[in-house]
Amino acid sequence: MGRGKIEIKRIENSTNRQVTYSKRRNGLIKKAKEISVLCDSKISLIIFSSTNKMSEFVSPSTTLPELLEKYQNNSGKRLWDAKHERLSAEIDRIKKENESMEIELRHLKGEDVNSLHVKELIPIEETLENALVNIRDKQMDYLKMLKKNERNLEEENKRLSYILHHQQMATDGNLRDLEHGSYHRRGTGYPCEITLASRPLSLQGGDMDLLFEL
Repeated sequence: MGRGKIEIKRIENSTNRQVTYSKRRNGLIKKAKEISVLCDSKISLIIFSSTNKMSEFVSPSTTLPELLEKYQNNSGKRLWDAKHERLSAEIDRIKKENESMEIELRHLKGEDVNSLHVKELIPIEETLENALVNIRDKQMDYLKMLKKNERNLEEENKRLSYILHHQQMATDGNLRDLEHGSYHRRGTGYPCEITLASRPLSLQGGDMDLLFEL
């Protein structure tokens, strides 16, 4: 008794769906390998699962870029451009440089140096010594700047103290002048009395009347 036909629709059970995917993916890859060998054909097979896990097969006699180029030439659709290839090569170069710099940084930190040869340790030592010299120079420059700022602040403090001292002296002098001037104004308030008291008076009757009028 043969198997019944399976209805082609999404398998709801996640476990059954994953099992079916694995079996059929392997079957597709197997068939692609077979037709590639039996018929001397060039095949590229790329499969992405629902979790974005990729599986692929490319005929040993070709590469994926070659197949894409042939597809573009036959279909008229531009899927691949030379500038994209150059960009991909540049990305790969930058990745390699980044990896090399990360390794060098670990070595400068003293990590993963046990496997290095003596000749490889010499440039690392020189780099660290040069870095130490530069750091000390920067520290000296910073200390000189701090001392210069300190001198500038001291001079500014002296200048402000000098100005404040002279302003205080001027204020004290003005107060003394005000007090002295007030004393003299009080002293000149009785000129008539002093004058009259210092003159010998010879008063007659009419003069007496005039004096009372004054």
